[in-house]
Amino acid sequence: MSTTSFPGFDCEHVFTLADLEHWQRREPSLAVIGQPIGHSRSPRMQNAALAALAGEAPELARWRYYKFEIAPQALPQALQLFHGHNFIGLNLTLPHKVLACAHVTHLAAAAAAAGAVNTLVRNPDGYTGHNTDGPGFARALLENPGAPLRDATIALLGAGGAARAIAATALSEGCSALWIGNRDSTRLETLLSALRKSFPEAAGRIRGFLLSAGIIPLPEIPTGAIVVNATSLGLKPDDPSPVPASFWRPEMCAYDIVYGSSETAFLRDARVAGAPGADGRSMLCWQGALAFELWTGRKAPVELMRQMLEG
Repeated sequence: MSTTSFPGFDCEHVFTLADLEHWQRREPSLAVIGQPIGHSRSPRMQNAALAALAGEAPELARWRYYKFEIAPQALPQALQLFHGHNFIGLNLTLPHKVLACAHVTHLAAAAAAAGAVNTLVRNPDGYTGHNTDGPGFARALLENPGAPLRDATIALLGAGGAARAIAATALSEGCSALWIGNRDSTRLETLLSALRKSFPEAAGRIRGFLLSAGIIPLPEIPTGAIVVNATSLGLKPDDPSPVPASFWRPEMCAYDIVYGSSETAFLRDARVAGAPGADGRSMLCWQGALAFELWTGRKAPVELMRQMLEG
């Protein structure tokens, strides 16, 4: 399946707020929005899924999935425009996942627990906010490294929207310990406090530490930990890893929610140290499949969606 299923449709084109203001298409639409957004492979994955199901659900043949570069300060205006132009679903990525919580009309339980949304479903008054990042991450881990979250030690780097969702899911699934590292002490403490309030029974299993380019010593993360990069480092080819190479031990596993055409420094350092790792395509596939099911009410063609991400 390829984008040739939609003659003249370019999955890689990046639209802007100005394009949205003059949007003419009235058929049902979907989109991913973020800043930056050019790297996103969601359109090729979601459009292939729509085309694949069009035989059994002919109405899906009219649906299209786009990508929009939207600045954070423009998010409220953009959501109103998306709603008015019949965008029945949206995916949100950096930097919108936390901001959008204040601009949805309803918030699903999982999104409320995470304090972040990544999937919006249109309702008559606006959008309902959901979060498929956490469940998508849990399913990705079952594939590679093949480990359930229950009883796992998770070392999570980052305190943004994806990190919040992963943390909430890890605690819900019964991880044995959750370590969270971030460069900003205020953001770190805000997230730690929110998690301890939402999961009081797990408060003793939640620990925080600062990431500070080696100036502040990193803690001794327990052997066998699954270390997750949920920072933005890795989106650019020359980005450094959020942790030094000396951090890694062979007994650890590395999971980078970032994905791209080249190996990130985070995954490269882990591999050199003998620690197995995986990039974020499996998480992208699963969170996208769960979002697809929310929008369409139909089972997502997961294997096809995975194939579209491999190219």
